[in-house]
Amino acid sequence: MWKAGQEIEGYVTDLTTSFLKKKEFVIFGVDLHEKDDIYHPETKLFPPHNIRGTKGRELYGRLAEVYESAKASPFTYWMDKTRYSAFAGTDLDMQLRARGIQELHLVGVCTDICVLHTAMDAYNYGYDIHIHQQGVASFNNVGHNFALKHFEQTLGAVLH
Repeated sequence: MWKAGQEIEGYVTDLTTSFLKKKEFVIFGVDLHEKDDIYHPETKLFPPHNIRGTKGRELYGRLAEVYESAKASPFTYWMDKTRYSAFAGTDLDMQLRARGIQELHLVGVCTDICVLHTAMDAYNYGYDIHIHQQGVASFNNVGHNFALKHFEQTLGAVLH
């Protein structure tokens, strides 16, 4: 069953904390949009969201506290992303390869948009994909369930 984004905050925060305690590399890939950007393709599809400098761009709940306390760590990396996939137009692949990382654990929103596109690119780059079902959320049950099946059946992802 799908959940709203706010409902996964506890799971995402706990998982993030556990990875940081083990000194695993944690990437905060955060959606970034510019106000009145008429050239961004999402402008035609979604209302304004995650606008630079607005409260809507901040990490939610306890996750913000975890990031603040860990942001100076070499195991924490904030990455602005302007497209659905965290790989598109970013240095994500270089950051992962520089550290010898092969296994990616994905959480976030939306299951069938950003998480799906990131997982598809991870697959195409040859990474092992792990999706934490309690750590992903979407707008609707149909899209959420489609993405979970796609992760497992088409991308070979491990579902937790």
